[in-house]
This record gives sequence, structure tokens and C-alpha cells, in this order.
Amino acid sequence: MITVVVAVIERSDRRLLIGQRRKNDTSPLKWEFPGGKVREGESPEAALARELQEEIGVTLVKSVEIGRVRHRYAETPEELEIRFFAAAIVEGDLVPCTFEKIAWVLPRELGDYDFLAANAGLVANLATGRIKPAQILEGSEDTGASRRGPAAD
Repeated sequence: MITVVVAVIERSDRRLLIGQRRKNDTSPLKWEFPGGKVREGESPEAALARELQEEIGVTLVKSVEIGRVRHRYAETPEELEIRFFAAAIVEGDLVPCTFEKIAWVLPRELGDYDFLAANAGLVANLATGRIKPAQILEGSEDTGASRRGPAAD
């Protein structure tokens, strides 16, 4: 099984960061939240920090796990365990290094984007307000805090 970490980043105006996969990537032009595969010997939190730096050029400040799903895409033989994190970053310019484009969207607008299938439950919970990443981050004690939430529903 491959473990994937995903960051749900919410700005003060409640907008969430999403990225569109490149045309030549697997699942071309689908939308997703930033993140990627955990390397062998790497903690999920370290992987999340690395992926955010590589994909959008930002520094992770804090993360709290908000849910997990298991998913298998038809084109890949391995099952994925996707771990979703509410994430806070250092404010600054985002550089979409691995995305066709990025966007800041309101939770209710998420349904207007063609997301990867594994993100469906999370997108629904964010769009309906069942998950509020900024509130979860505010309620956590430290960067090592972890909680499982309704993202996998």
C-alpha cells in the first residue's frame, strides 16, 4: 500500500487552495489538494512539509490529520491510503511548480471542479461545512496533534 498525504489549506477569507494536475500527468487536468507520496522512513508530517515545498514552494507551519480514505485507481495496481491534513503555511507567494494552475476557492465552489475520485468525500464535507480546517487547526494543541475526522465518510 502507498501512503499519500494531502494538505487542506484555508486562508483567512475561508478560501481553500486547490491545484490542477498537468496535461501529461496521470489523471490529467483533474483538481486536487496539494500533497504526495510518503517516502520510506519518512513520517507523514515530514512528507507533507516536503511535498508542500516541492509542489507550491511554501513552508508548513502546522498540520492536524482530519481523515483517511483508501482508494485504488484503475490505472495503478497499488491501493492508496490517503491521509488528509488541515494545514497552516507561512504566508507568501505560491509557486505552482507541479500544477497546471492553482486556485483559491470557497468551500461551496468545490463542486464546480473536476476532482480526483479519492477526494469526493473530503470535498463533500468541506463544501457542506462539516469540516472547517481553520477551526480544527485553532483547536489543536501543537503541530504533532493528530485527529481522525469525517473526511473519509
